[in-house]
Amino acid sequence: MSSSHFKHIDRKEETTRPVSERIKDYKEIYNPLTDEEIIDQSKRCMDCGVPFCHSSCPIGNQIPDFNAAVTNGLWEKAYEILNETNNFPEFTGRICPAPCESACVLSLIKAPITIETIEKNIIEKAFENGLVKPKIPSTRNEKKIAIVGSGPAGLSAAEQLNLIGYDVTVYERDDQIGGLLRYGIPDFKLEKWVIDRRLKLMSEAGIKFKTNCFIGENIKADDIKEQFDAFILCCGALNHRNLNIEGRYLKGVYFAMDYLSDQNKLISGSIDKLEIDAKDKKVIVIGSGDTGADCIGTANRQGATSVIQLAYKDPPPTTRDKSNPWPEVPLVLNISSSHKEGVEQEWSIITKAFIGDQNNELKSIKVVRVQWDDDKSSYEEIKDTEAFIPCDLALIATGFTGTERNSILNQFNIKLDNNNRIQTNGFQIDDTNVFIAGDMKRGQSLVVWAINEGREVAKTVHRYLI
Repeated sequence: MSSSHFKHIDRKEETTRPVSERIKDYKEIYNPLTDEEIIDQSKRCMDCGVPFCHSSCPIGNQIPDFNAAVTNGLWEKAYEILNETNNFPEFTGRICPAPCESACVLSLIKAPITIETIEKNIIEKAFENGLVKPKIPSTRNEKKIAIVGSGPAGLSAAEQLNLIGYDVTVYERDDQIGGLLRYGIPDFKLEKWVIDRRLKLMSEAGIKFKTNCFIGENIKADDIKEQFDAFILCCGALNHRNLNIEGRYLKGVYFAMDYLSDQNKLISGSIDKLEIDAKDKKVIVIGSGDTGADCIGTANRQGATSVIQLAYKDPPPTTRDKSNPWPEVPLVLNISSSHKEGVEQEWSIITKAFIGDQNNELKSIKVVRVQWDDDKSSYEEIKDTEAFIPCDLALIATGFTGTERNSILNQFNIKLDNNNRIQTNGFQIDDTNVFIAGDMKRGQSLVVWAINEGREVAKTVHRYLI
């Protein structure tokens, strides 16, 4: 593989549909590159002696190898290489923040390889050419495994264990399979046919899916414990970080994830009418992460009259700071596609109170500007900067603090520490047949880490059962 193409081929990313067009629907926003353009992008790979992209990928994707295959037009070979490490490249190729690209050696001197886009095109080409088949095991054993939670951790664990030969059943408390892939990520980032296409293959491979099954609630753990040889809990980290301030429970103040889920359920047909609608409302999003950005894109599509995003920290730098060297993920200002669709961003500002009217409906937010100290560890409110911002809909996108404290924990005798983290030895709960993985184990994280967790817990369960 040549290592000199990067000198004369520039990075080329997928273009986006015009803002005026895409905010009218919930379709994915990107225009695909041609095969020739993808091949050119793969040629930019320098085939490094030490591929930091590989080591920075949580699932260890063999990136230089599949780049080499694409460079030579060997799409089937590229898919075989990608399939060795990644259960769901159609997900990561769309919604992964690509820590591999941050660690690309080329990024020391130029823009990095478009690894995420190449990955997405490999899997889509594989589907197009009929290469993606159900992963049916050659033999079956008699042991049964229950997986609670159908996000990427639960799904990857299910696929790995089913392939070994276990009888796998996945339980989901919502009405459709997918977890936060289904109801937490807007369709303009991940259309749900992408999930359904993969689930069809998994079902054909023998994995059983059961929806509307809230283990610990409408199904007691004791009622199914005798049916399975092992349990894997992949219930996520959905305990919201709240804002315990005046007016928190006024009409018009919601958690961001409830808002995003509401819109996704409407699109999927699970509900007929939105419970939380930004149409003709002045919207304020509290929080500057990816979830906040998703709220911005959704609010603009719903027809908000204005969208403001509040962040309590100072704005990140636009280029790497010396304290954040390569190959670390750069802690720089992220202008997402949703930001480009219309938002006013305010930094170094905190919310002091939600103000309502006589009907307990939200009308404004009381804020104050803050000054951070030099090491960014604490701040002080700036005198005489308090203000009231008109607001009809406030969305709290301040992250999560760990797994939910619901009855499933008690029924499986699972203990939490003071930080809402589950007390466990690796993936296994004490010496029992209960295991945990994904965000439930490591806290709020990336989809690629969830896939890694699912693959690793599958290995642990297999060692336990053999």
